[in-house]
Amino acid sequence: MPRFVNRLLRRSESGSRKLDDDAENDPLFMRATARTMMVLSAFHETDRPMSLSEIARAAGLDRSSTQRIVHTLRQLGYLQRDRHDRGYVPGIRIYDHIFDAMRLNDILQPAVPLLLDLRRNVNERVDLSLIDDQRLVYAFRLPPKREVLHAMMVGLSVPIYCTSAGWAVLSLLPEEEARDLIRRSDRQRYTAQTLVDEEAIMTKVEEARQKGYAVGVEQLLPGEIAIGAAVLDSSGKPIAAVTIAGLSSDWTPENFARAISPALMQTVAALGRV
Repeated sequence: MPRFVNRLLRRSESGSRKLDDDAENDPLFMRATARTMMVLSAFHETDRPMSLSEIARAAGLDRSSTQRIVHTLRQLGYLQRDRHDRGYVPGIRIYDHIFDAMRLNDILQPAVPLLLDLRRNVNERVDLSLIDDQRLVYAFRLPPKREVLHAMMVGLSVPIYCTSAGWAVLSLLPEEEARDLIRRSDRQRYTAQTLVDEEAIMTKVEEARQKGYAVGVEQLLPGEIAIGAAVLDSSGKPIAAVTIAGLSSDWTPENFARAISPALMQTVAALGRV
């Protein structure tokens, strides 16, 4: 797997939170449940099956506690040995919860026909992502024929600070809140074009505030151009984002925005009314 793709497939810090002081002092907070979720979250940063010791280390737990949790999750079908018996991987029962999360989310099911229409209109990849603090988590990915496997993975997450949809989301937040989110992000470069400087990012955020959408070139993947806009709820709060991605060899940023933005903005407006 290419290095830049492998980096994208890893989750940001938001996807694997450790117990903090507030949670540990909360009388309703169940630490045993939290430890179980930390074991499941240990797989966010790996690209292969994990041994018991590796799970314990990634989860920040002792081996004895990890062993009991792994055994319980394996008995319930949430963890399993991979088919070559090299280590543990998430089990089939995880997919039941993915299905529940998608069917009970009040924006996802109504979004399907709108996203399909948008993909037909623009003939480029169309993504719908949900917002989780510093990252966007893909819930739907509708690829054109040329796309490869990693570009179709639901659940893949990308950072807000260096994505067109992320800039559009930040543009709808108060400036200090947007800056705080940027400062808390692990701002690494995915390509030579990735923006990591706070002021450079805020320039893109301001452009998105003026236009309602943002365009990014080679921010995450070489050769990719993307345009993104946020979906708002009835109170004007950003709750999701839609991204359309193409090849930078096919488009200039100006032509891409001119050709794609009308359909994009029409779709996010319709999603905000579902």
